Amino acid sequence: MKYYSLNHNAPNVSFQEAVIQGLAADKGLYFPESITPLPQAFFDNIENLSNEEIAFAAIQQFVGDEIPEAKLKEIIAETLCFDFPVVPVEKGIYSLELFHGPTMAFKDVGARFMSRCLGYFNRDKKDNKNTVLVATSGDTGGAVASGFLGVNGVEVVILYPSGKVSDIQEKQLTTLGQNIKALEVDGVFDDCQDMVKKAFLDESLKHKGLTSANSINIARWLPQMFYFFFAYKALKNQNKKLVFSCPSGNFGNICAGIIAKKMGLPVHHFVASTNVNDTVPRFLVDGKYDPKASIATISNAMDVGNPSNFIRIQEMYNNDLEQFKKDFSSYRFTDEETTVAMQNIYKTDGYIAEPHGAVGYLGLKKELALHEDALGIFLETAHPIKFLDVVEPALNITLPIPPQIEAVMHEEKVSTKIKTYEELKAFLG
Repeated sequence: MKYYSLNHNAPNVSFQEAVIQGLAADKGLYFPESITPLPQAFFDNIENLSNEEIAFAAIQQFVGDEIPEAKLKEIIAETLCFDFPVVPVEKGIYSLELFHGPTMAFKDVGARFMSRCLGYFNRDKKDNKNTVLVATSGDTGGAVASGFLGVNGVEVVILYPSGKVSDIQEKQLTTLGQNIKALEVDGVFDDCQDMVKKAFLDESLKHKGLTSANSINIARWLPQMFYFFFAYKALKNQNKKLVFSCPSGNFGNICAGIIAKKMGLPVHHFVASTNVNDTVPRFLVDGKYDPKASIATISNAMDVGNPSNFIRIQEMYNNDLEQFKKDFSSYRFTDEETTVAMQNIYKTDGYIAEPHGAVGYLGLKKELALHEDALGIFLETAHPIKFLDVVEPALNITLPIPPQIEAVMHEEKVSTKIKTYEELKAFLG
């Protein structure tokens, strides 16, 4: 499989090259040259397959022969070492829980898969040859820190906006030590992401072997399609149309879901549910892509004003807005609406949703009104404990601390504060 830049001004590259480079030389995101639908027999028999077998069938075409089959299966087994339950919330609506991994966020899947791919590509290197440079608006940092901890030949540098991630999220990315370094940026997530992109294109940093573990990296992004196959497997026997609602910030999850649909997964409709950072909902109204500076909300992992992965979605629909709208809707919700939704879900159904899941639920309810007799699935992307400062007062409850979180709560935070790209460059050396 070859990958091309969506800016169409850089050489096509292999899977390995795309993973290591992260971003193409022309600043474009990499995209696979082809998406081959899986055989109908795969979907006919999916309920009899393990999650590992499903994931291998889904990802193999994108990796090709660059990782041997046995090794790729081993990487998948290490990636999918936890459950992905589909939990009924109310009649016709399910939560796809993606938070049962080591850092209790959906990004554990992509981070673990990418770290093991990079570890394989670095298997014969004696010195640190790659620096994973990543910006986080919340859960990416912790997942990357956990996934890459101790990986051979890899240093990890995580940029996060000071005061704009939760205490638990901050602990997860600042306390591990070893090959993990955290930079606390005086700014918002978009500032962090802009610095990362600038560093990739800085010729004077070539010697650092920079790559990204944000969802701009294909090895972080593509495995996120696994969730949608797993949900279909769980609900297939109901013989209903499926509508997926993804809480969306950088649009990696929903973009991976659309890849799954292009591979033949029977998804009726997608909903990108956003907070007030509503670049995409506005785009669907007038066809104008007009990114704005990000705004801080209680669903902070979605505080993204210029979502990187949206260009990949546009590519899959040939930039045809009308074709796109047949498969895709997007709605925005305020913090007040999000809080009320959390309260209503808990009061009515006894289900504890955190802010991002609640935004996904709201978008799903809105879209299901247009699809008679469809089942709805919203992605619950992080454990409520990651946002206990929002969840506990909203629901008037005390959340028990899971062991994954307890392990980091009393560790000492270690971070370096920076304000400018020049300070990042000096840190990288």
